[in-house]
Amino acid sequence: MSLKTISKDGLSLSRACGLLFLFPLMIQVLLFALIYFYFTNELKQLTELQGRNSQSSLACLTKEYLGDPSGDAEQGDVLCLQFRWQLQQLIRKELLTISEDSSTSQDKRRNDSSGAREKLKQSAIQRVAAHLTGNRQMGSSFSRSSLLGRAPGSKISYWESSRRGHSFLHNVDVLDGELIISQTGYYYIYSQTYFRFQELEGRSVSTLSEERSKHPKQLVQYIYKVTSYPEPILLLKSVKTSCWSKDSEYGLYSIYQGGVFELRENERIFVSVSNEKLIDMDKEASFFGAFLIG
Repeated sequence: MSLKTISKDGLSLSRACGLLFLFPLMIQVLLFALIYFYFTNELKQLTELQGRNSQSSLACLTKEYLGDPSGDAEQGDVLCLQFRWQLQQLIRKELLTISEDSSTSQDKRRNDSSGAREKLKQSAIQRVAAHLTGNRQMGSSFSRSSLLGRAPGSKISYWESSRRGHSFLHNVDVLDGELIISQTGYYYIYSQTYFRFQELEGRSVSTLSEERSKHPKQLVQYIYKVTSYPEPILLLKSVKTSCWSKDSEYGLYSIYQGGVFELRENERIFVSVSNEKLIDMDKEASFFGAFLIG
């Protein structure tokens, strides 16, 4: 075999090996190019579809559909209906949330306002009150005032109100034994008077017993209201008839009464009694008062 022949065979073998190496590489490059163009085209189509969907959504709101003229019109209508329905549901949900928040806020403000008014009302109720007590040091605590007119009884014209003992005044004035109402409302009015009998020295028990049996005492307590009406209006009346043992040295009786009445601003209330000479103005036993309850 000549040298020329060997050289030709070696060259052919190297070319064949080079082709075998380049062929797979060319196949890979071709596949990569195909894949690149495929995904690039898909991405472009997806972008265009999103743009058309955005335009279609806007068109649905303006009652215009900007889809592909060659596309299916019914499919476009369905998409518009779906989009509008979803948008309506979202708006309804947001409106309900806003309405609930507003209602909750209004209820809270209303409750806070009601609570504040109730506290203010309760505070006002507690401040309107009076309690007057008797005073033994006053020689004359009674008067037969022309104010009574034909009404029976003698008015108690003096009560202790200067915070001595248990007496007090809160937003109520007192004048000539009368409580002057400063605020219209319903009041609980009460009074107690203490009647005290004592035997006089130098008189026999038999004589006194006979007088008692012949002339029993009627003990009466009245509570009046003074309005624009010419005569006072009787609110409460309580009566007892004295009855005691023949051998007793003292006769002690107390009358208490109370009730709820509506009083208006500047109206006045007072207490009157029968047999005023028998009244003991002890501060713990004879008293008069009222307080606002609503």
